[in-house]
Amino acid sequence: MAALERDGELVLERGEGAHVWDENGDRYLDATAALWFCNVGYGRREIAHAAAAQMSRLPAYSTFGDLANRPALELAELVASLAPVPDSKVFLTSGGSDSIDTAMKMARRYWQLVGRQQRTVLVRRQHAYHGMHAAGTSLSGIPANAAGHGELIADVIEVPWDDPEALGAAVDAAGPDRVAAFFCEPVIGAGGVYPPPDGYLEAVRATCRETGVLFVADEVITGFGRCGDWFASGRWDLRPDIVTCAKGITSGYLPMGAVIAAPWVAEPFWAEGAGMWRHGYTYSGHATVAAVALANIAIMQRERLCVRALALESELADALAAIERHPLVSEVRSGVGVLAAVQIDPELLGKDTTLPARVVASARAHGVLVRALATGALQISPTLVIDAVGIEELVEGIAAALEDCSVGRG
Repeated sequence: MAALERDGELVLERGEGAHVWDENGDRYLDATAALWFCNVGYGRREIAHAAAAQMSRLPAYSTFGDLANRPALELAELVASLAPVPDSKVFLTSGGSDSIDTAMKMARRYWQLVGRQQRTVLVRRQHAYHGMHAAGTSLSGIPANAAGHGELIADVIEVPWDDPEALGAAVDAAGPDRVAAFFCEPVIGAGGVYPPPDGYLEAVRATCRETGVLFVADEVITGFGRCGDWFASGRWDLRPDIVTCAKGITSGYLPMGAVIAAPWVAEPFWAEGAGMWRHGYTYSGHATVAAVALANIAIMQRERLCVRALALESELADALAAIERHPLVSEVRSGVGVLAAVQIDPELLGKDTTLPARVVASARAHGVLVRALATGALQISPTLVIDAVGIEELVEGIAAALEDCSVGRG
């Protein structure tokens, strides 16, 4: 906050495709799709028209109890049809953090409904980011995100991000009859962009099946095309018990998220005598936002952006390879989806903690918007409509920024 007070703000005014402009008319290549979300790119007028048309009829109404609206029903059916497990149920939320809170409560409530009330323990991974609500903060494997708040949600344990055997050991130590759910990003995002080691996801999924632990795939970032499929869970055939999503469901044009429950998880909630699940949000199933999501997904289907993401996966990794040789960079993590991290050398970070912020500022001066993650890495997650010229612009801007900061160090 002090830095903002001192340095001021960058006020953005408009966007088109993979670029945004500030109030001074300066153009920037958006290297992060804002906060991982603008999958279809900026300036999609048909999405704006869908919002305006729905607002003129019914902008929103509560979906509590037996109340519904047609866009929300159509969206729930569409998301269920795209889900990694057929015949899933969809619970609409206002965003990713809502979705994580919902998934946590859903997992614990599921075990209550099936008579296993003692299953309350939640397992998170090192480096994990699961949003900023109470559940997400408690499930954070980024120490700085959880610090300063005290214990918000009890019964949370952590395992290494890359060791599948550690999950089984942790479940055994806690007691298999006490662990409710394992929260897993198929590709760790805000914690540093860590693609899964070979065989990791399949191994932890098998552990959850063997122990009865619910496998919650956090696809807030990886869902809706970013990993070359509608959901990364489909790419690895994970058949998760619960999926959380947001961001790409609307490409950020309006806020929305969703929780997808596999049929075997949903069944106890729908059983006669289960009673009301006392959970929901004011804007769950918001009619205008649902109309926007439908328009956004229609664009993705028409333009085959999931297929485009698979091509971008290798194009982006190849383009970033040259940056990996820069003396300020220890590695580039890429190769799974339209996701990458340019890691500033941890040894240099130990000597100069301001280095990532200075690289970000220099990249901005070279016309590229990027941000630093918790590990001191630069987040790379452009829109799924970026072309070869845009990728070249992205890489050249970051390379120039690294060089500026390298010269400054000398």
